[in-house]
Amino acid sequence: MIRVGVIGCGNIGGVHAGILKEINQTELCAMADIQIERAREYSARFTEGNGAVYESMEKMLEEEDLHVIHICTPHNCHVPMAVKALKKGMDVFMEKPPAISREQFQELLKASKESPGRLGICFQNRYNETTRKVSELLDEGSLGRIKGARAFVTWHRDAPYYTESGWRGKLETEGGGALINQSIHALDLLLSWLGKPVWTEATMRNHHLKEIVEVEDTLEAYMVFTEGPEPVSASFYATTAYVADAPVFLELVCEYGFVRLEGTSVWYQKAEDEEPVIWRAPKTAIPGKAYWGNGHQACIQDFYDCLESGRAYANDLGSAENTFYTMMDIYDSARNEER
Repeated sequence: MIRVGVIGCGNIGGVHAGILKEINQTELCAMADIQIERAREYSARFTEGNGAVYESMEKMLEEEDLHVIHICTPHNCHVPMAVKALKKGMDVFMEKPPAISREQFQELLKASKESPGRLGICFQNRYNETTRKVSELLDEGSLGRIKGARAFVTWHRDAPYYTESGWRGKLETEGGGALINQSIHALDLLLSWLGKPVWTEATMRNHHLKEIVEVEDTLEAYMVFTEGPEPVSASFYATTAYVADAPVFLELVCEYGFVRLEGTSVWYQKAEDEEPVIWRAPKTAIPGKAYWGNGHQACIQDFYDCLESGRAYANDLGSAENTFYTMMDIYDSARNEER
């Protein structure tokens, strides 16, 4: 049995803990949070009170014999905590983003290379059934090459979301806003199909919570992937200033048709089709919020299957490098535009 601890007992930590409770290979043994009452609530909810609780990761690692830790803390803590665990030879599964600066990413990369422990990143939307359907359609080849793409993430975050967290909305602790927190998954999917941009251009604004947060609530980016007579480009838009949490929308226009993902549905039309075909993902019970998709369970389960079998894990740090550096390039462009 793989002994596991969860660090950070907020909303996303609860998603991880609930899944760990159901995985056959794992035993959820400990949880840590600077607000220890939250760790106690986790212990009662997920381990019937049998899980040990701690106010710090350091104390938890000192007292417990754990094989894996899940890092579900504020963004700025991800790398320092992961590095400490990796230096102890532990396996680490961490929430996105993998880092909030280029320097942090390089520090994490060095620690990962030097450690016998394995590092997994929670890019769970790669495991959504809609994502896999889009990849399947592209891999068939009948749509031809991708000519361009667009993506929209239009969600709602109000003032309490930031003010009650203690860390969201602050550049130092969150690293950014709508891009790094809410829409990094949509960017990750676009890049998985389009590759590495040759250049990016972006703008960002804070429209609806100007006196409350110092990060962006809206960002748009234009990315070019191949230049020449027929460049491949993508338009990307993300906002948390919408009135609701709408399903994520992604579209790829190809030589011989298109494929469009929206929520739990995929529309596609090939050259031989008279009208679009609609494919809908099977309805399943999903942890967390419905508009995230249903990938958390599969993403975390796969990590433990890989630990058990020795197979390479698809969501390792190397697989996140293009997404991370493209995100940083977008931020650099947007911040230069603001000056």
